[in-house]
Amino acid sequence: MIHSERHRRTAVALLRVLAVAGAYYVAADLGLLRKVTVHGAVITPLWPPTGIALSALLYMGLRVWPGIALGSLLVIATLSGSVTASTALVVAGNTLAPVCAFLLLRRVGFRAELDRLRDGVVLVFLGAMAGMAISATTGTAVLLADGKLPDGFWSVWAAWWAGDVMGVLVVTPLLLVLRKVRMPRLSDRWAEAGALLVVAVAGSLLATRSSLSMIYLMFPILIWAALRFQLAGSAPCALLMSVMAIVAGTEQVGPFANHTIVEVMINLTILNGAVALTALLLAAVVAEQQNVRRRIERACEELADVVEQLAPGRSAAAWPSRARDERESR
Repeated sequence: MIHSERHRRTAVALLRVLAVAGAYYVAADLGLLRKVTVHGAVITPLWPPTGIALSALLYMGLRVWPGIALGSLLVIATLSGSVTASTALVVAGNTLAPVCAFLLLRRVGFRAELDRLRDGVVLVFLGAMAGMAISATTGTAVLLADGKLPDGFWSVWAAWWAGDVMGVLVVTPLLLVLRKVRMPRLSDRWAEAGALLVVAVAGSLLATRSSLSMIYLMFPILIWAALRFQLAGSAPCALLMSVMAIVAGTEQVGPFANHTIVEVMINLTILNGAVALTALLLAAVVAEQQNVRRRIERACEELADVVEQLAPGRSAAAWPSRARDERESR
């Protein structure tokens, strides 16, 4: 019995590692659909595997890090066609970046629910910006050491770092939302959610395809999503807008026309960063305020119960229940 239980746990752990590796590889394929070349280095404006890797660590802990390394190895081996010492260094950097980001987040008490402003802030600055500097530095240094980067070190480093950071800021919040997914109820705001989806798609298309530079149209939509649906609404909207902006940028249409690829990368980095920060931090603020309101309501209800016990018959008028208030408001 003990041996069978041990074998079962080993099999589950192995399946988790393989699942993480597979998800990493598939996410890399999606990211490479819109790759660009900066000073001879292949870069993506959004690198989803970093979001996959950090989310896997937040879900399942450090024991799945071999899946990140395996997925990164498969991606690099597929791109280069061989496995060398340089490949091992890049794989190490791609693995250490999310692992260090996870350790930093755990150190400061990060909560995956993202229902506090401080959780959004530490995800941005520690999980994304600080952690992903490791992979960008390692990868760019390997290119320089191999003689594949005669100039433009900092341009390549910045583009690599920005792509990894966007992967965390855009993909990780969306995956963290999925852990709370439930079957929708008939009382949910279906009409408003459908309207938000239509407006988000139409607004993003107009903002990223129009030559009139109407990028600012995205932000009222993000604010609507965050205020009404919190992270469950703002995270998908941020992903949609970022993907549409990347497609337009790599095709150099709309506001990205007549720009060099370096200028496009800078514009995409600033735009996607602003979109991700707005979606993440505003949703966290709204969720935190709602949690405070719920705690106050529970405290009032508990106080009403105490008053009822101390002075029966008087608390009903002095402390009307929330349920009665809601009935009267209708």
